[in-house]
Amino acid sequence: MFTRFFFLLRAYGVPVTVTEWLALMRALAFGLALNDLQRFYSLARSVLVKSEAYYDQYDQAFLAAFEGIETPAVIAAEVWEWLQDPLGFPGLSDEERRRLVEELGEVDLDELRRLFEERLAEQTEAHHGGSRWIGVGGTSAFGHDGVHPGGIRVGGQGRSRTAVKVAAERRYRGYRTDVEVGTRQFELALRRLRQLSSRNEGLADELDLDETIEQTAENAGRLSLAWRKSRRNAVKVLLLMDVGGSMDPYARLCSSLFTATNRSSHFKDLRFYYFHNCVYDWLYADPGLARRTAVATNHVLHELPSDYKLIMVGDAAMATGELLSRYGIIWWGEANEEPGIEWLRRLRRHFDHSVWLNTIPADEWDRAYGAATIRIVREVFPMFELTVDGLTAAVRKLMVRY
Repeated sequence: MFTRFFFLLRAYGVPVTVTEWLALMRALAFGLALNDLQRFYSLARSVLVKSEAYYDQYDQAFLAAFEGIETPAVIAAEVWEWLQDPLGFPGLSDEERRRLVEELGEVDLDELRRLFEERLAEQTEAHHGGSRWIGVGGTSAFGHDGVHPGGIRVGGQGRSRTAVKVAAERRYRGYRTDVEVGTRQFELALRRLRQLSSRNEGLADELDLDETIEQTAENAGRLSLAWRKSRRNAVKVLLLMDVGGSMDPYARLCSSLFTATNRSSHFKDLRFYYFHNCVYDWLYADPGLARRTAVATNHVLHELPSDYKLIMVGDAAMATGELLSRYGIIWWGEANEEPGIEWLRRLRRHFDHSVWLNTIPADEWDRAYGAATIRIVREVFPMFELTVDGLTAAVRKLMVRY
């Protein structure tokens, strides 16, 4: 059972090592789980899972390994605890509590189950609010939401939770890193782009606490402030985002990215423009691509130096003519003298660091609509899917000159 659990964890993507597994076996040998599945669930997760990003995969593996497993010893103890603690069940008189306890008698858990199966075999219709049959409410030993101080709960909400049920709920999906990125995650990923400037640049405008203490000590305790040149983020970012058409299903995601970029205040400079399907002669400062907000792509290339980090966001899915043909732009009344692919290559050549974030999952790139153009764009830009993992890899790529 435990060996199977180890391999299930690996199969579900939890990076468990043999060393960690042996540590868990040692913890079990010391009795830290106390023969309790809930305790084992928590113990194993704390020993084997190195990041909360794997909590959901851990829950899936735990459910696959232990589904259907019961812990009767714990349940029996719970039943007798209820029997011995009448204060936990208000609404019954002392006489009623005594009668209900006597009804159960000195039975063990097997006998309690036998009584339940007997009631189940005899019962032919719903009974609620009674004292014998399986039902809701009342004082029966079998059912839920009643006031019986012991018995077997059937349905309803329990007073405690087993580990398998906790795992089945999969409460940690939001911790996974292979899901679509949101505003907060995009902000965090952008922060990874921070590249501090040298302390040889700028004015000495930051208090050097260590040097201040040292100089003050040397000055017989008289305060002597020491200043140094501060290090500021030297990274500059250009964000180009595809909008409209096949990008409409991702409008909410792109809105999150737009919000994140506007919140970002830790870059030396941050610019963003919009395009539809492919970049041509014009970029737009408005997601509605209003003509009044149009900026010549050549102007952007001339204005922004090559040290800007370029992030392209889009599905790269379009008709091949839109990408490869002169006049391939789909907007009526507009014409591009150069194919869109040439503009993309020009962007790639101009900026030292550039990536493409694709809203389509990576495992669909070869079969999705626009697979041909996705393949061509991938030949120009390093492409990553727009998930937390993909964004992290893209940021790492941006920090290394190719």
